[in-house]
Amino acid sequence: MTDVVVVGSQWGDEGKGKIVDWLSSRADVVVRFQGGHNAGHTLVIDGITYKLSLLPSGVVREDKLSVIGNGVVIDPWALFKEIDILGSKGVNVTPDRLKIAQNAALILPLHGNLDRAREEARGTAKIGTTGRGIGPAYEDKVARRAIRICDLANRQGLPDKIEVLLGHHNILRKGLGAELIEPKAVYESLIEISDRLLSFSDNIWLTLDAARQAGKRILYEGAQGAMLDVDHGTYPFVTSSNTHAAQAAIGSGSPGRSIGYVLGITKAYTTRVGRGPFPTEQDNEIGKVLGDRGHEFGTVTGRQRRCGWFDAVMVRQAVKVGGIDGIALTKLDVLDGLPSLNICKGYQIRGEKLGYLPAEAGAQALVKPEYELMDGWTESTEGVNDWRKLPTNAVKYIHRLEELIDAPISLVSTSPEREDTILLKDPFS
Repeated sequence: MTDVVVVGSQWGDEGKGKIVDWLSSRADVVVRFQGGHNAGHTLVIDGITYKLSLLPSGVVREDKLSVIGNGVVIDPWALFKEIDILGSKGVNVTPDRLKIAQNAALILPLHGNLDRAREEARGTAKIGTTGRGIGPAYEDKVARRAIRICDLANRQGLPDKIEVLLGHHNILRKGLGAELIEPKAVYESLIEISDRLLSFSDNIWLTLDAARQAGKRILYEGAQGAMLDVDHGTYPFVTSSNTHAAQAAIGSGSPGRSIGYVLGITKAYTTRVGRGPFPTEQDNEIGKVLGDRGHEFGTVTGRQRRCGWFDAVMVRQAVKVGGIDGIALTKLDVLDGLPSLNICKGYQIRGEKLGYLPAEAGAQALVKPEYELMDGWTESTEGVNDWRKLPTNAVKYIHRLEELIDAPISLVSTSPEREDTILLKDPFS
């Protein structure tokens, strides 16, 4: 028995929500450890669709404890909206069911305002942020001027912390030609939501330690994907946090040795949202087919995703850097009926072969894929949950991916439905 960390191994949107929900039936506690409400997870359970941005995917299961760790930046208003929407669908999220780290930093409306203003000022050089204030909130956190959940419990000390925060933001707003913010307005908005937010607040590292001592299984749920990691991704077209499995420990107050099996969620093809390099992108009819069949629109933003062939070089890099033990391959059914499939098995830059994605942005933009052609399959894989019932060419495709990424495939998902999953190795075993 071991704790499991689930991370994306591409550019996010790999289908982590369904896999985490499926695995949560084997877990006792589900933990979000980084990111904010820029992440989007879609669950389809008994025909009901749940779209989560901040809450852990396990929250839809009544018998599981859901945790939001200190590595997450939290917009209280977005959180409450999400909780209320779930309530309207019969999922009652109470403080007994959800616990939030008291040392988690808050996203305030001023963070979103700054995020959008900066993107607008960049013009054609936009990074492609969601505009929800995640980046500016992380900036304030590392600059030690953030408002954290625990600060709301000290109403006497809160005004001083707001003054420090606005001492920075009002200078920026003045430079951008925006109206300055009055400290009183920020204070009143925080007091308005403080009681409800504090009711979910807890000392999470103690909660998780007690769960481990009791022999409970913990599932750590990452957001975004490996190639959006602020250190190891396609910088600067990345998110503002570390998305690899190692962040699960820091972002939740867990000891590093508690991290057991690392499961990388990987689409059977590749997508990305927003700007940045994408070596295997298919800006053509193939890309359109993949996008239409895969319903490739962002859960949070609604933006259409760019689509392309499977990039084994990128996933292998994610496996090596992130310590991924096994892969959950999702959306295999999207490839049904394609007569042939390309897999990127290597890169070239100006004729020179390369087995990894370089760190420098200019070099990343020059990368050209080297493809290996494989036969497709005409049979449907949608809803298949038995390995023996997969088409022969689909099995060949899966085995070739394993060889190229240097990692075994532990699960195969063949539809958004929870039970349409083939288990080859139980990560909790």
